[in-house]
Amino acid sequence: MVMLAGLVVIGALVWLVRRRQGGRTEDTWPGGAPREGVAALAAGPALAESRAAGRIVVRGLTKDYDQIRAVDGLSFTAEPGRITGFLGPNGAGKTTALRMLLGLAQPTAGTATIGGTRYADLADPIGRVGAVLEASGAHPGRSGRDHLRIICRAAGLPLGRADEVLRATGLSLAARRPAGGYSLGMRQRLGLAAALLGRPQVLVLDEPANGLDPAGIRWLRDLLRAFAAKGGTILISSHILAEMQQLADDVVIIASGRAVAQGTVGAVTGSLAKGGTRTLVRTPEPGMLAAELGEAAEFAPAGPGGEDVYVTGPDATAIGEAARRAGVAIHQLVTQQPDLEAAFL
Repeated sequence: MVMLAGLVVIGALVWLVRRRQGGRTEDTWPGGAPREGVAALAAGPALAESRAAGRIVVRGLTKDYDQIRAVDGLSFTAEPGRITGFLGPNGAGKTTALRMLLGLAQPTAGTATIGGTRYADLADPIGRVGAVLEASGAHPGRSGRDHLRIICRAAGLPLGRADEVLRATGLSLAARRPAGGYSLGMRQRLGLAAALLGRPQVLVLDEPANGLDPAGIRWLRDLLRAFAAKGGTILISSHILAEMQQLADDVVIIASGRAVAQGTVGAVTGSLAKGGTRTLVRTPEPGMLAAELGEAAEFAPAGPGGEDVYVTGPDATAIGEAARRAGVAIHQLVTQQPDLEAAFL
């Protein structure tokens, strides 16, 4: 199996080796429109059993490759019921950290656990964790449906689960087509379908929005929010910062293998955005306004012509009061909050 199938099947094989008695029941997930299927997929009974079982805890995680330290003492927590964005520039160590979390790479030091247990020691890995690290995991000559049915058979899942997740991810019409003809966005959906087969408590996703069109990104957002709303844990790496601003509850930003910021989106953007909040001001007399505000305000041009300026320091109320005192006309006054892009860059 290549990467995508391999990650899910690893859990399945562990499950089979332990020879758990019995099989999974044939409880079905409602079909219908993809958005309806998303809600059903997120409503599995396992999610309600124990929120603590889905907590991801990374402590002092370190990985060395010869003389290169890819991950350096990384620590963070991803809580159940929340979407945690895992951000960093290319080469920051994000994928390496996710591989250690999922038992695909051995840490040099530190620990990464799910519900207090290493992935390799989970009693039912495919029912606890669904993961997508690469989109192109299915054999190109095998249909998407057969790809999922093979995973079901290896994991002891009812074969009907394949059709259920295909409906939920909007792939029913393409289910019998060879996966080699799928677009990147379709392969992303197939990867998510595989990750959801066991109705896991935790989703670990590496750049899942790659290749998705705007409608697909909206669909992914709905899926992840529904999953988290039912108590699921989501750890998602992405470079689409505007989307993560809308999607994530918490973020962990890493650079050179180390965590440089973590917390809620609001807290991180507020603490890292250069200069804090700024106000866009349109006035025909920016020089008079600057003189009235004094040294407490920093001015920067916001466009050609000189009438649009960014003012950092005083808030919009103070700027308006200063303009009134100086007799300066204000044609526009807009407060701009810091965002993830400002914090990230």
